[in-house]
Amino acid sequence: MSEAGRLAALLLSPTFVVLALAVGYPLVSALRESLYQSGQTVDADGFVVQGDQFTGLDNYTGIFGGPAAARFWNAFGNTTLFTGVTVSLEVVIGVAMALVMHQALRWRGVVRASILVPWAIPTAVSAILWRWIFQADGVANAIIGHQVLWTTEGWQAKFAVIIADTWKTAPFIGLLVLAGLQVIPREVYEAARVDGAGAVRQFRSITLPLIRPILAVAVLFRVLDSLRMFDLPFVLVGNRKESVETLTMLAWDEASNLRFGPAAAYATVLFLYVAAVALVFVKLLGADVIGEARDRTRRGRRRPAPAPAHEPVPEVVPV
Repeated sequence: MSEAGRLAALLLSPTFVVLALAVGYPLVSALRESLYQSGQTVDADGFVVQGDQFTGLDNYTGIFGGPAAARFWNAFGNTTLFTGVTVSLEVVIGVAMALVMHQALRWRGVVRASILVPWAIPTAVSAILWRWIFQADGVANAIIGHQVLWTTEGWQAKFAVIIADTWKTAPFIGLLVLAGLQVIPREVYEAARVDGAGAVRQFRSITLPLIRPILAVAVLFRVLDSLRMFDLPFVLVGNRKESVETLTMLAWDEASNLRFGPAAAYATVLFLYVAAVALVFVKLLGADVIGEARDRTRRGRRRPAPAPAHEPVPEVVPV
């Protein structure tokens, strides 16, 4: 290894140590715990066995095909539904917020601060606020003029979670898109107006292509965060509610009942789900950094040696 390589490894070693302790060790521990069953069990001879018992893949097979399969697939569907719907709404609303904040308004600072307030509020506090709005005699029922039990089982509970999460995190996408809008030169828009392009054409041909990389990163962050949704539906609707139970809520419920093996299995499945979604998203963006680095390394190793210099062939001059 060259001196530059040793220096790079030395400088990166603290980061690797932190990642190993904060990510690697918990992941390995969860994988190990998912292969065991805690508590009292009965062996083949009828004797009670206390402690952790190795069960292999029984916790995983119980998730997909056992008595808990229906609850798992319900939580999986809720997680996917919340992610798809909320992120789609947040992208549309967030881009609209960024366009409003980017305009040269007189009270632009006040508008930006008011739009970013929901994102600054902690999620648990936001859930309590929306629980007060969605209660039986709350603001939501007063506006629509009907009595809807928003925090009970049913479609209305899903709708309440979607509204609360969209209100909470749409400003996050708006903030990132605003940063992208501020680096676009105004001369580009002036040239487009001279050519006769309207506002819609400018947005489709200039704004959207130039903010697409930043928007893609914002969407990726929101997708990964929504797949791990826990505190908002837990506080807003409650625990063990079939309509809003997510994978993280399911894993937490198993762990709170001292079923650490199934809880670790649920957490492992969620980790694989999040990793697969992130990999597919990065592939769709065309940002395969690992693959590109691997190809460059292979090309460097297979670089052919320079051809040996040949002696010049003497020119034959006819007599």
